[in-house]
Amino acid sequence: MPTALVTGGNRGIGLATVRQLAASGIEVWLGARDPAAARACADALAAEGFAGVHPVTIDVADTASIAACARRIEATGGHIDILINNAGLYLQGSVLDAPEACFAQAMAVNAFGALWCARAFMPGMLARGWGRIVNLASGYGCFSTGLDGPAPYSLSKAALNAITLMLARASSGDVKVNAVDPGWVRTRMGGPQAPRAVEDAAADVVWAATLPADGPHGCLLRRRAVVPW
Repeated sequence: MPTALVTGGNRGIGLATVRQLAASGIEVWLGARDPAAARACADALAAEGFAGVHPVTIDVADTASIAACARRIEATGGHIDILINNAGLYLQGSVLDAPEACFAQAMAVNAFGALWCARAFMPGMLARGWGRIVNLASGYGCFSTGLDGPAPYSLSKAALNAITLMLARASSGDVKVNAVDPGWVRTRMGGPQAPRAVEDAAADVVWAATLPADGPHGCLLRRRAVVPW
């Protein structure tokens, strides 16, 4: 069975994705910035019977932290076959009024964080000839829907879509890179009024993470269908 890394795996869609991957028998590294949070979630999952979940510290905005995460996994004799770039920030503001720091922070986590993680783990996938990278996208980052969300968030998610395409074009063998728009989900970010359950969103992510060789590649996926960027 493959091994997965889920960034931002300590809550929301990330935690639900960890649980569903583990339930399918996949070994999972649960990544979080806070070591205590990662450990607490892994321990809770172990108590539920998911023995193959391991905590790991990773701050996707810090390349040194990503490198340390990779070394930690390699030290166990393992490697990453499935990368779920789930960690993200939802920062408010208009294109004219949002502080510069909000744009910089959103780009550092939502866009470049996914890129740096892919650069850390995708070469190994290419060398082994198999891998899956799933970037958590948003309708707010789509040109087809007008980029109508908060400017820092929308811009960073639009950049993530571009990164997804570029990584897909750099791929070879059975290494697939896709973006998944989970929709409006009941999480801390989405709020209690959101119409979609976190388990349903995670199921779409797991589906994209376990696609067969003839599945979509270099696409934006919503409800398991290819949609316009």
